[in-house]
Amino acid sequence: MTRDDAPEKREGPAGAEPGGPGAPDAGAAGASAAGASAPGSGAPDPGASGPGAAGSGAPDASVAESGVPERKGERTKRRILEAARRQFARAGFERATIRAIAADAGVDKASVIQYFGTKQELFREAVRWEIPVAELTTDDPGESVENYLRAMLGAWSKDPDSPMTALLRASMTSEEAAELLRRRVTEQAVDPVAAALDDPDARLRSALVGAMMMGIATHRHLLRMPDLAEAPEDDILRLAVPLLRSLITPPQGPGA
Repeated sequence: MTRDDAPEKREGPAGAEPGGPGAPDAGAAGASAAGASAPGSGAPDPGASGPGAAGSGAPDASVAESGVPERKGERTKRRILEAARRQFARAGFERATIRAIAADAGVDKASVIQYFGTKQELFREAVRWEIPVAELTTDDPGESVENYLRAMLGAWSKDPDSPMTALLRASMTSEEAAELLRRRVTEQAVDPVAAALDDPDARLRSALVGAMMMGIATHRHLLRMPDLAEAPEDDILRLAVPLLRSLITPPQGPGA
């Protein structure tokens, strides 16, 4: 642990312990495949400074995607989460520091600790996302896998520092991040897809679908492999969807 990330005393209700009742709830926010969205706590914004801070003259979104105006504390929390994803993606979990995240967000270090407590808690919330498998699944397996792949490619294209992307990058250098990635993908992708398949190899088929999709997205958006990065999305779908469909549609009839 670096000096930068050493635990610091936080003010809270009398008798409150870090991580216990009265401490900030780092897992309160949900997220999506396109990017985590954390509702603010409504707490005062004591450390806002620098770019994007209130009163700095820099542009700062004051209306959430839902169209509902954000309170000052919510804006600060959102900026911290966005900065954390950038820092974790670029430096990795081990090398990213609370000080660097605070500077990127335009707040002071105390504000990051006030909202999220520790670097571990901040990381878990920053890379939180939900894969809407149920919403993308239809009665047609081919349509379903096309929905899955189109949604993944669209999400990564829309936000290069999305929670999923940040977690994937961090997992390359951190076993803690890698374990979190394995658990999230298994729970949110492999499990629900496998549950819909009537086949002895349901879990393996589901895992292969996930591996192929992750590989396509990684080569296109992270590694920027020229042939994939420059290809029209419709061409990728045209060639990849039949392969994915063959995995989740087991052969039928005699000799299958």
